[in-house]
Amino acid sequence: MRIKGLQNLVLPPGILVIAMASASAGASERRFTYIYEADTQPVGEIEYEQWVTWKTDKDSDSKFDRIEFRHEIEFGLTDNLQIGIYLSDWRYQDGRSVSDDGTEWRNAAVELIYNVADPVTDPFGLALYGEVKLGDELLELEAKLIVQKNIGKWVLAWNGTIEAEWEGSRYDEDKAELAQTFGASYQISPALLIGAEVLHEIEYDDWSQWGDHVVYAGPNVSVRTESWWLTITPLVQLTDVNSEPNFQVRAILGFHF
Repeated sequence: MRIKGLQNLVLPPGILVIAMASASAGASERRFTYIYEADTQPVGEIEYEQWVTWKTDKDSDSKFDRIEFRHEIEFGLTDNLQIGIYLSDWRYQDGRSVSDDGTEWRNAAVELIYNVADPVTDPFGLALYGEVKLGDELLELEAKLIVQKNIGKWVLAWNGTIEAEWEGSRYDEDKAELAQTFGASYQISPALLIGAEVLHEIEYDDWSQWGDHVVYAGPNVSVRTESWWLTITPLVQLTDVNSEPNFQVRAILGFHF
């Protein structure tokens, strides 16, 4: 490969592959699955994401299984503002403790992410996240603070989340959830990244009573090509909450347009 203006420079094949992978890697390619990053889609960029999350094995129900699906389109409205549309969230679940087993459509949603500070050029990256989710007997509002710092090939990210949910035919079954997530990711090559994620959740039933703290942790791996990327994170429960799954894994597959 010859570069214009440097006619006598020839790049070796290995360097060429790395350069092409670097050029294709963008802010939209997620290093994490349970953590959002402060970067946003460039203006006019469009991406489709397919989410799959599997949760299984409760101490209170060893036969519990739930598979959740999300179909999402993201695009950049400005260089700092990104919109995401959940075309559909649906799930299949089964188990002794499940009253509504089988396949169930859950909701559609809209999310906005506004980038306040850049994780590379600023002391730390900062973004604000807002989401409205509406389904059959379901209304949910979510706000998130996203903090990120890029240090060489490392990316460190933290999310703080508050979520309010109303369910039922009259939306009279309400609860809140507080969560925080932390992750670290290292770029082995432009096409391969590895890392780890930690998830901490606690429910606030009826806005009056705290539930149990639940903590999950596990590794992740992200593979990237010129036209698509895939990130997978398996998590195991580190606490001892019988009503929560002991294992879950999430995969997100993204396509550039």
